[in-house]
Parts: sequence; C-alpha cells; structure tokens
Amino acid sequence: MSDLNAPTQELLDRLAIDDLLTRYAMAVDAADWELLDTVFTPDARIDYTSAGGIAGDRAQIKEWLALALAAFPVRQHLVGNKRVTIDGDTAAVRAYFFNPMYLQGPDGTQRYAPGGGYYNHSLVRTREGWRSRELVEEEVWREGLSDVAIPQLDE
Repeated sequence: MSDLNAPTQELLDRLAIDDLLTRYAMAVDAADWELLDTVFTPDARIDYTSAGGIAGDRAQIKEWLALALAAFPVRQHLVGNKRVTIDGDTAAVRAYFFNPMYLQGPDGTQRYAPGGGYYNHSLVRTREGWRSRELVEEEVWREGLSDVAIPQLDE
C-alpha cells in the first residue's frame, strides 16, 4: 500500500508556495508594504539590482519599494510559469514574471513601461508557513525606462 501522506504534503506545500508568490505580487501592486512581512523572513535578503534597484534586508526593501514605485501609479505583477523544488523544509522557486506598468512623468502624463524576467526565491518553512529568505529578481527586459533614474535610498 502506498503512503499518501508524502504526495498530499507536497501538494499542500505547492499550493502554499503559489499563495506566497501571489501575496508578494499583490503586496507590491497595492503598495501594502506590511503584507511583505508575510512573504519574507525577518532576515531575508532581497536583490533588485538587475532592475537598477537595491539589495537589502526586508526593512530596507520595503522603504525602497515605497520610494521607487511611487512614480508608477499603474502596476500589475503577473507571476507565471514556476519551477518549484521542495526539499523537506526548504524550497527553491524560479518563476517567470511579466510586469506591465505605467510611469507617470512630472507633467502628469503616463507612458507604458513593461518588463519581464524571473523571480528566484529560496524558501523556508516556518511556524507561520512558507517564507522567502532570499529573493533575487532577474530582470531580463524592460521598455520605456531608458531615461529614468531609479531612486536609491540615502546611504
């Protein structure tokens, strides 16, 4: 007789991981920075340098996202194809993202600035559920931002 617990747990883990990725995208799109506390571990390292952003801890990233994304009144992160490898209480995820955004200029006009690439997460199971202890965004392409300076946090 086969053990049904292992496949059932893997399905539950995959559903929880999918929910985590969705929660991340919705937190960023809604500017709900506190919701990111349910996505990342307190000591998480997050790296947006491939998109011209910063690498930092959860608190630094929340501050930077609020600053950098203020110029984008329309944003919608779509997380697509996912490769999830679960090993006990850790998991690795590589997920495609497509990010159609609009940049608002100083004169109030908006222009389309879409982009895409990969989210690379290292996850850990915690008492609260799956959390990302590392995210490395790998932006592969972006249009409409060649003349835009990405805000940085003061050192």
